[in-house]
Amino acid sequence: MCFTYACLVSTQAQVLYDFTAEPGNNELSVREGETITITNQTIGGGWIEAKNSRGEVGLVPEDYIEVSNGAEDDEWDEEWDDVKSSGGYAESEAGEGGAINRGGAHASSLCRFPGFSKSGPELYLLSKQPAKGTKLPVYTGEVGPVWAYPDYQLDCVVADPKKGSKMYGLKSYIEYQVIPTTTNKPVNHRYKHFDWLYERLLEKFGSAIPIPSLPDKQVTGRFEEEFIKMRMERLQGWMSRMCRHPVISSSEVFQLFLSYKDEKDWKMGKRKAEKDETVGVMVFSTIEPEGLPDLDMIEVEQKCEQFNRFTRAMDDGVKDLLTIGNEHWKRCTGPLPKEYQRIGKAFQNLSSVFISSGYEGEAALTDALTAAGKTYEEIAQMVAEQPKKDLHFLMETNNEYKGLLGCFPDTIGVHKAAIEKVKEADKLVAAGKITPSDKITMSKRASIMSYSLQAEMNHFHSNRIYDYNRVMQQYLEQQVKFYEMIAEKLRHAHSQFTTM
Repeated sequence: MCFTYACLVSTQAQVLYDFTAEPGNNELSVREGETITITNQTIGGGWIEAKNSRGEVGLVPEDYIEVSNGAEDDEWDEEWDDVKSSGGYAESEAGEGGAINRGGAHASSLCRFPGFSKSGPELYLLSKQPAKGTKLPVYTGEVGPVWAYPDYQLDCVVADPKKGSKMYGLKSYIEYQVIPTTTNKPVNHRYKHFDWLYERLLEKFGSAIPIPSLPDKQVTGRFEEEFIKMRMERLQGWMSRMCRHPVISSSEVFQLFLSYKDEKDWKMGKRKAEKDETVGVMVFSTIEPEGLPDLDMIEVEQKCEQFNRFTRAMDDGVKDLLTIGNEHWKRCTGPLPKEYQRIGKAFQNLSSVFISSGYEGEAALTDALTAAGKTYEEIAQMVAEQPKKDLHFLMETNNEYKGLLGCFPDTIGVHKAAIEKVKEADKLVAAGKITPSDKITMSKRASIMSYSLQAEMNHFHSNRIYDYNRVMQQYLEQQVKFYEMIAEKLRHAHSQFTTM
């Protein structure tokens, strides 16, 4: 029995999202807007125990509620003592639609830059503190300013999802192996560990680098094989994208996530990351343009607006393709196969009618008609299965970019705010709020921010060209194979008929 303060004191909370309990798992169904009473905040694993207005008690996900007193629990340290994974999950194909829009509980965190003061980017523009943290150089490349890329391209594999349990089997979770190419040694992580990494990267780099959100945190149906496979695939995509970023991949917190040695190493690294002071706009204090001249403010503003227009236009294009892709997926798995089935059955019905004539000289025709009908039924099955082989990957790539592009307005907004502050510098000097020296410093630092934005956009463009070349080749290769298989089946059906 628990006698801690958290267990004895009941707290009211508001439900933010609908949650449907899984039978036999000691959970409590709640609805958005409902008020519940927290009866135990020390459950851990992302859960709390609560009671609804009907007196029913059960477990509810922490992320689905808002506690009125704002209390937080730190169950990370104890969490690593959980019973380790047991039992495996086989892979299965992704569900209909292939790509599902990200959002949910993460939507509110996309715009958070914890390093901001109420005064915005001037926290960096007018900072008197010496720069802290690892320097992030920007060089002149073939396409303009670029980040410093490592000689070795880091990558990792997210694999081997296994079901584990805690609280004497009362609660279950899925644990994944993450294997970096640098060590080839697996480390184990649950979804909430990925979520922690996302929050740290957003806090550390979000002002300068768009950090796309993770795939949704799903609770209902979270142990179904199809969902586990889909989440693993999306976590793989997210991790690979982070690995490809030279700043993210070389950061201390990301390296910790990939290659912590043991529980002690993880705890120490985690605490260090959470105490990092160089976050939010202060990350710009670590950026060093190597041999690059200070930019004119007019050029800075033009570059910012150019990137803003492009990312907004691409966002519209990606969303349009996702809408059309989803519609096509539904047609391929619904109406279209049925049309082919109807054609096939019509051919076979006609064959049956011909057979009923009793005429002995038409066996070859009726056999050929029946075979043609079966061919069209086979084509119907092929059409229904094809989106999982080609459209799925195209949709997943566009879904990734939808999430990434959704971060750019906030990142670009930081730069726009900085530009506006620099424009106000003369008035601030005249009012005696800053010195002429401060004005020069603000302009220089806005130039540094612009170089970081240009380096980030050049990284984005490079990845965009690579990703869309790769996924379009893959999509069209599968389309070619698909239509070649259909053509072969039709040629075979054609050969069954007698040339008169």
